Amino acid sequence: MTGGDRGIGAAISRVLGANGYSVAVNFVADETAARRVAHELRAAGAEAVAIRGDISREEDVLQLFESAERQLGPLTALVNNAGITGGFSRVESVAAGALARMLAVNVAGTIICSREAVRKMSTHSGGHGGAIVNISSLAARTGGAGEWVHYAASKGAIDSFTIGLAREVASEGIRVNAVAPGLIETDLHAANGAPDRPQRLAPTIPMQRPGTADEVANGVLWLLSKAASYVTGTILEIGGGR
Repeated sequence: MTGGDRGIGAAISRVLGANGYSVAVNFVADETAARRVAHELRAAGAEAVAIRGDISREEDVLQLFESAERQLGPLTALVNNAGITGGFSRVESVAAGALARMLAVNVAGTIICSREAVRKMSTHSGGHGGAIVNISSLAARTGGAGEWVHYAASKGAIDSFTIGLAREVASEGIRVNAVAPGLIETDLHAANGAPDRPQRLAPTIPMQRPGTADEVANGVLWLLSKAASYVTGTILEIGGGR
């Protein structure tokens, strides 16, 4: 579970732990939050560990997977949740350094983590299959104009990657899907300097409200479950009809 220490990631960690999964709560900076989530899961009876790792660094990814398997056992599922927005900005004001960092985390990091998961789960290499869920965004379809076109583009790449990888490994016992959240009530908005954004944009959503992290987490849980055994290459939008 990359980026499992806060927001949507923490909600996914909790719902997976409550449904029998052993959870590696990956984090890059907030060790306190990650350990808190792992502690909550263990207190509820799940196996969980907090593991530091920057997924934009290949060596960190390799250590993350090795540590997770050593402590929790063979890999059966991967949720690629870690991501950054690059901040609110029109394209004309995007800084090259911020753009490179955002693409390294959101796109390259997701691909490298998925590479390692495929190597471990593929029946072609002695694995027992499994499932991957990537966290995309409704912004991949709407474009993010005026706020974060650069971020939307990174999530468009995730959608393409999800479809391509799903077709590539479908015969190897691995299903690959994505969840594309819309406007969700998390601390992401405040962290980007717009704490009122969910309420301000709520009237633009057909359901007239932002979603919750738990609603996204339940979509991830379904895609990982046997109930979705014939679902692969799908982008599941959770956006209130937007």
